[in-house]
Amino acid sequence: MASQPLYQLYLELEDFEPKIWRRIQVMNNIKFSRLGYIIMTLFEMQASHLYEFEIDRLENFKRSDKKFFEKFPDSKIDFKKVRCGIPDEDNIYDFNNLEGYEPLKDSTEEYVKHYIYHENDEMLFKYDFGDNWIVKVKLEKIFEDKETDGKEFPRVIEGQGYGIIEDCGGTGRLEEIRQAFITKEGNEYENYSDWLGTEELDLDSFDIDDMNFRLKKVPRIYADCYEYEIEPTKQSIKILNREYLKDNKSVPEELEKIKKAGIKALKDKLGASDTIRFLQMCSKGSGDYTKEKYENPEEFTIEDFEKYMAENN
Repeated sequence: MASQPLYQLYLELEDFEPKIWRRIQVMNNIKFSRLGYIIMTLFEMQASHLYEFEIDRLENFKRSDKKFFEKFPDSKIDFKKVRCGIPDEDNIYDFNNLEGYEPLKDSTEEYVKHYIYHENDEMLFKYDFGDNWIVKVKLEKIFEDKETDGKEFPRVIEGQGYGIIEDCGGTGRLEEIRQAFITKEGNEYENYSDWLGTEELDLDSFDIDDMNFRLKKVPRIYADCYEYEIEPTKQSIKILNREYLKDNKSVPEELEKIKKAGIKALKDKLGASDTIRFLQMCSKGSGDYTKEKYENPEEFTIEDFEKYMAENN
């Protein structure tokens, strides 16, 4: 069973249509860093940029305690916004101390449950301050699950849309890419196809089974990259590039090629009727298809052969 209360979170990429969203379930004792790696995985982010969470505690307070603000409409509560991310030691972006915000907190040390703990609490996840990807995170439900093994979490239970394209320039450019691969013609399609190295890309697609598989693998790879500066291993790169899908797909395809080549060689050498006899000798079952179906084997045609193969393979 899950040893901790669970958070059900709704995640949505801001400023993009059609909506790209996920609904996930995680343990509530999760750190911001871990949740960040999970969100990156869910939205096809490649862990190559800075990230941070932003929590507006005042707005969350207003949502969770509406009666207080109805009773004291002129109340002036000064909550600074909270930011959790990677300390920018070189201060490249000059984001460490911003007006209206608390000093940046280390995401590897802070727990999510200490900052969002009411249903409908919200926060933002920001990734790549150049392309400026923003994912809205909403706490939909807090619950317990005494039947499901804790190893099943995190898990995604619903979703729509592919995710982002790394370093493409943001949501505006992502829409251009989506349209280019829908029309599949013109200079934009050719340019994006060359850049991405593919002729097929469906930004409206979402494979929930594949994503749940990746949630068990990819966040750990990203943790090594961010927290320990460890480069991905060859095996990790295969996972990141989804080479496991190619491998799984290629096995039946190669077996089918071998099977067809073998049958062709038999047919060329023995002829259709003797090939069927040979296959019957090597197959499970009973009876003599050739004897029962044909009095004269020499009358077999290629159509008879193909029909037999279709019925028995």
